[in-house]
Formats: sequence, C-alpha cells, structure tokens
Amino acid sequence: MSTPQPPATMSPGRLALRRLVANRLAAVSVGFLLVLGLLALLAPLLAPYPYEAVNLPEALQPPSGTHWLGTDALGRDLLSRLLYGARISLAVGLVATLVSLVIGVSYGAIAGYVGGRTDNLMMRFVDVLYGLPFMFLVILIVMVAGRSLLNLFIALGAVQWLTTARIVRGQVMSLKEREFVEAARGLGAGPCRIIFRHIVPNLLGIVIVYATLNVPAVMLQEAFLSFLGLGVEHPMPSWGTLIAEGARSMEVCPWLMVFPGVTFSLTLLSLNFLGDGLRDALDPHTT
Repeated sequence: MSTPQPPATMSPGRLALRRLVANRLAAVSVGFLLVLGLLALLAPLLAPYPYEAVNLPEALQPPSGTHWLGTDALGRDLLSRLLYGARISLAVGLVATLVSLVIGVSYGAIAGYVGGRTDNLMMRFVDVLYGLPFMFLVILIVMVAGRSLLNLFIALGAVQWLTTARIVRGQVMSLKEREFVEAARGLGAGPCRIIFRHIVPNLLGIVIVYATLNVPAVMLQEAFLSFLGLGVEHPMPSWGTLIAEGARSMEVCPWLMVFPGVTFSLTLLSLNFLGDGLRDALDPHTT
C-alpha cells in the first residue's frame, strides 16, 4: 500500500513543518527548548531566591522543601542559579552563533560570488585561521579585551564563522550561474544586491540547520571557559560555572554537579536533535 502524498498545493514551508512535526525526537526537542526558554525568560519571577543571595548557615544543604535543588557552598539556592544560568548560557549560544553567522555568511557569499584571485586569497586566510586552535584564540581575545559578557559573545562568535564561510561559499558558487541570478544581472542589479537579495535568501535552510548545530558547540565552549575561570564574572551564574563549582565538591554534594550537568546535557541533545530534524525537513528530496 503506497503512502499518501501531501497535497500538491502545499507550500514548501508547510511541507517542511509537516516533516519536522512528524520527527518525534525533533518535535520533543522543540517542546523542551520552548519550555526552557520560557523558564529562562521568567527567571526573575520564578526563582525562589535571588541568585546571588549568600546564606552561610544553609550552605551545602541537600534538596529539600525549602531549597528544591539544594544549596551551594555559600548557601545560594541552586534552583535560582540554574534558572538564571539558563539565561546566560542560552544567550551566549544564540548571540555568539548570530555573530558567527553574520560574519561567515557575508564572507563566504562574497568570496563565492566574486571568485578568482579574490576568492583564493580570502579562502587561504580561512585556511590559516583553521590551523590555529580555536580555544586558544578565544582565551586570547578574552584575556586581551577583558572579562565581560559582551566580550565573551564577540570572542566565541569571532572563531565560529570559518565553517559557515566555507559552506556558504560552496553554495554560492553553485547558485551564481543560475537563471534567476542571470536575470537579476540583466535587470542591472549590482553585486551586493544580487548576493544579499537573491542568493543568500536561497541559503537560509542550510544556514538555519547549521546554526542549530552550532549553538551547542558554542555553549560547550562557554562551559569550558567558565570551568577555567574565564567565563562570566562572579557572582553571575552560567551552566558552565555551576558545573565547575559542582565538580569541586561532587563526592560530598553530588546534587551540585548532577542538576546543572543533566540540564546542560538535555539542552545539548535537544539542539542536536532539532538540527537533525531541520536538516531532514528542509531537504527537498525528502518525501
């Protein structure tokens, strides 16, 4: 028995949404990320205590009715810090990815469209940067510019654009000789208009998929920096700082490591499942 085909009049966007919803892992991931984003957004209203409130008499308390997820070495409520940490970690992942996309898409699109010696020179520069350790560059930028949330956004975004540039360049090279581009040239459109008005919109599917896979990579890098003490400034929490603090007393107070670690792991898995689902949903060859 053949599988019923969707109506011929259904738009590509609705077809992609239909395929995404049919992917159970991706659909569950979307729901989890929406709930997590809402909790992070409403952290000031939902957090039972201020995230920076020190209460030494209640230090290292296990989960209880007073502190649902326990307290840390300074008596700060872990649930409150976890909610506020979600704001920082998700913001770092999203903003740094956005920075990398702006740089990578622009750089790759210009290199692919111009071609020739300019393309060769631009891509050799990318190859040189690829030869340098990413984390070393991030640490160097943070050390030179100083520790702040803005500098962290810039540092992480500034080293994540290389793969995006390569992907976009290859796609632009295959699109720049298509009929709609030739038509735009014939109508007198300039290179910038052709690149950003006609070619780049046709790459949004690929860019969106890569962005969902890039966010967890950036969040992991932020967690590593926080583990080294180069992340967000104290007492502002992120999941990376919470995991680093929990690791120091994991044997005595395992909840300090378990709750941030599980939340962080579930978020990374959800982002990866969402990326896989979007890749399949936006594939025009998927039936």
